[in-house]
Amino acid sequence: MLKHRLIFGTLMTIFFTAVVIFDGWLDASLSSSTQNKTVQATVFCLLIALLVVASQIELSKLIEKKNLKIFKPITIPASILLATSWYWPQIFKISLSGYLLFVSALTFFALFFYQYFRYGISSVIANCGANAFSIIYIGLLSAFVPAIRIDFGPWALLMFVFVVKAADIGAYTTGSLFGKHKFSPNVSPNKTWEGMAGAVVTAVIVAVFFADYCIMKWPVAVLFGFCFAFIGQFGDLAESLIKRDTEQKDSASSGGIAVPGFGGILDVIDSPLAAATFAYLFFVCTR
Repeated sequence: MLKHRLIFGTLMTIFFTAVVIFDGWLDASLSSSTQNKTVQATVFCLLIALLVVASQIELSKLIEKKNLKIFKPITIPASILLATSWYWPQIFKISLSGYLLFVSALTFFALFFYQYFRYGISSVIANCGANAFSIIYIGLLSAFVPAIRIDFGPWALLMFVFVVKAADIGAYTTGSLFGKHKFSPNVSPNKTWEGMAGAVVTAVIVAVFFADYCIMKWPVAVLFGFCFAFIGQFGDLAESLIKRDTEQKDSASSGGIAVPGFGGILDVIDSPLAAATFAYLFFVCTR
């Protein structure tokens, strides 16, 4: 397990970093010495869209274990549109708030129409509620990842993702070696307070390393690392709640994309998915 985590974790890190750097090079946002292009993060938003599709498919399979119907022809496009919310106002003359309200309202009505024509009056509230949950969880929460990239640049995005994932690695490694005191035995039995301590240490180290790139003083970076070590782990617990409810070991158990050492795609992105909203707020407050 640890061997696969190290190998595939390294490969995913290299790929993700390469995409972000290449994307920043294309729109001239890597350096403050050059003028940014009007449209930012095109390549990165394509990557986000692909991850949204994979995650929505995995989540739908988990939810279907509860005998609920997921309307993938609605949830996937709606999630992509929400996940890329910060991108489209750069191209079209529409405010971000107007775009979000318009997409949300259309999605709401689309769920009812799909339910009516496909399943009639059977489990209307349960089905529509589960679909709305999947769209908010995958689509809306994902939106803050491109938001960080577009509003604060590629270095801030890399800092956020690396800090959160470093916390995951620190928690897993320290917990495996020294873990004794359970952090949340009912939801995630393998998580320990020793692992959480490892998460904090690794997150702070990575945050301080990125501080200069993100024009952030190191005391602020220490606070960032400390906070997002915890927030990232709670994001992991949130996804674990879903897996426990559906009695699945990981998000790929029901037929998702298996990532050796990690589980499914949703198991890889659960921490940054939950933490992105708070990271965006942190960057706004400390800008």
